[in-house]
Amino acid sequence: MKKLLLGILAFSASGTVLAQAPNTLTAKEKKDGWVLLFDGTTTTGWHTYNQTTVGESWKVTDGALTLTPGAEGRGDLTTDGEYENYELSLEWKIAEGGNSGIIFDVHEDAKFGASYLTGIEMQVLDDVKAEDNKQPNHLAGSLYDIIAPARAANAAGQWNTVKIRQKDGKLTFWMNGSKVVNVGLWDDNWKKLVAGSKFKSFPDFATYKKGRVALQDHGATVSYRNIKVKQL
Repeated sequence: MKKLLLGILAFSASGTVLAQAPNTLTAKEKKDGWVLLFDGTTTTGWHTYNQTTVGESWKVTDGALTLTPGAEGRGDLTTDGEYENYELSLEWKIAEGGNSGIIFDVHEDAKFGASYLTGIEMQVLDDVKAEDNKQPNHLAGSLYDIIAPARAANAAGQWNTVKIRQKDGKLTFWMNGSKVVNVGLWDDNWKKLVAGSKFKSFPDFATYKKGRVALQDHGATVSYRNIKVKQL
């Protein structure tokens, strides 16, 4: 029995040692074409929306890109690169009462004052205490203001793992291993969905099939890590 227990402890310790470190890629992920968008220590590869540098509100803290409310240089943190037909995977954690979002297909241009005027959003939210928790299609994991998620997110202060897949006009969201949104883009059904949302008044919303990814500055402490993308 003693040998068995020692064997179990040794196996457990080995499993801990072999656990993947945050903000890294496994050999298989590299082979499959995944690329890190965040190196865990710097903001290289990012800038504040419609600017050339990263504002003071975004810092790297404990291996995560973290928004600090009240800091100077506010704005959505935006990728330098643009993507079309891809999978985006990342983790997020939000403070109690917080609100943020992962906005993609963002077209950056001085004539657009915000990323959400062109980009589609996967909502990031404290579903329990955030002000914007009254509608199902505003909850965490939703296609914001359009489709409610099929399951709830983890509580405020806990990490959530999400994946966004966009391929040839098909959009799918996963959250913590479960598929939460699945919809076609740019067809008649999509046009009806947009017409029934607040985005009906934004003529350029979801019209770009290639664009940047933006992490929304909504004034709440929020952290993002393990951000990686794979072109399809």
